[in-house]
Amino acid sequence: MRRRYEHLSAEERGAIMAMKHEQTSDRAIADALGRAQSTITRELRRNGYKALKECGPMGRPRIAGGYDATRAGRRAHRLRHQPRVARKLDLQGPLWSRVHAWLRQRWSPEQIARTLRERYPEQAAMQVSHETIYTAIYAMPRGELRRQIVGLLRQARGTRRRTRQGDETRGRLPDLPSIHLRPPEANERLLPGHWEGDLIIGGHNRSAIGTLVCRYSLFTMLVKVEDSTALGVLEGFARTFTPLPEELRKTLTYDQGKEMALHRTLSARTGLAIYFADPHSPWQRGICENTNGLLRQYFPKGTDLSVHSQAQLDAVAWEFNTRPRKTLGWRSPAEVFFEHYIQARDGLAPADALGG
Repeated sequence: MRRRYEHLSAEERGAIMAMKHEQTSDRAIADALGRAQSTITRELRRNGYKALKECGPMGRPRIAGGYDATRAGRRAHRLRHQPRVARKLDLQGPLWSRVHAWLRQRWSPEQIARTLRERYPEQAAMQVSHETIYTAIYAMPRGELRRQIVGLLRQARGTRRRTRQGDETRGRLPDLPSIHLRPPEANERLLPGHWEGDLIIGGHNRSAIGTLVCRYSLFTMLVKVEDSTALGVLEGFARTFTPLPEELRKTLTYDQGKEMALHRTLSARTGLAIYFADPHSPWQRGICENTNGLLRQYFPKGTDLSVHSQAQLDAVAWEFNTRPRKTLGWRSPAEVFFEHYIQARDGLAPADALGG
């Protein structure tokens, strides 16, 4: 049976000192005390012991090789009550207040860590890794404060839920333009103007919010729809797409839900070419699927989504679009999208828009 380690007692330290005074070997001391030889060796090394052959010819001989049991005990007591390394992300410090503020804006720990490195490149004390942020959060004592902080993370639940399997219950539409006919520039995300769309469904399937995500810039538009019927989605999506310049209205990729039954009318109103993903293939619209998961921080499952006005949805979308994103080189979706929006609106080439 494996023994549980215990710190050396004052009596054991006294025995070590006495036996070293008699030039007893570390192995013999360990056997006498019922300890591992490494425990004795480390204790001696930490507290100034030197073997006789290591002592110089000058001066008085060192009693017990320089090991003092009383001094060693005081040192062990002091270190036992003193943390070896001060916590960098102390919950009472200034760095945590900045991290907490960004968490409350629903930034991820990785976004926070990257932004700190960019803002304080010469101040190591103001930089912290995303793993350290996670560690600080989950090391908190269990209680209300810990629950609140964990609730600010993207995936607030402790365990992952199993993916739903089985047939789609919303029904499908016949003769839909396939995603496999989508132009190469949309597939490769080479230019803005290519979108993915979906609905976030509220509690009891009685309310919904439309999500539209630009594949190139990750810019997200949230759409208030009266309901998840084909007419409600048509009116909401048409109202959102129409103000955009034509260059930013090229394609829309959607799943095969019946809410897109009026896709031809939407295409005629907006100029969008609409394509549909294969059944049971959410990865073909992976950007929108991921975005919907992130947006659940704002719109939890099971809640009534009809209470949110379009102004409130716009405010959420703006907060979401101004976060730095790793896949954009830590630029925000708003920066990337509006750079192209201004060019398309004013009919400028990229060099003209930049003052070239």
